[in-house]
Amino acid sequence: MTRDLAKTLTFAAVHFTVAFSVAYLLTGSVPVATGLALIEPMVNTVAFFFHERAWRAVEGRDAAPVRVRLHRH
Repeated sequence: MTRDLAKTLTFAAVHFTVAFSVAYLLTGSVPVATGLALIEPMVNTVAFFFHERAWRAVEGRDAAPVRVRLHRH
């Protein structure tokens, strides 16, 4: 299992727990809290995986200086 996948799965477990807890506290409904806790973290987990991959790609590059072009009249 790759490091990215392991981090993604543990993140998903933590996120599910937090999402369920918050949804249950707000609604008082186990079915609604379960639905919200399943849908939102699934979407967020996929986003997190690609976020990690993007950061890895950025970290692998040399930091090039940013050049700003000023418009002159």
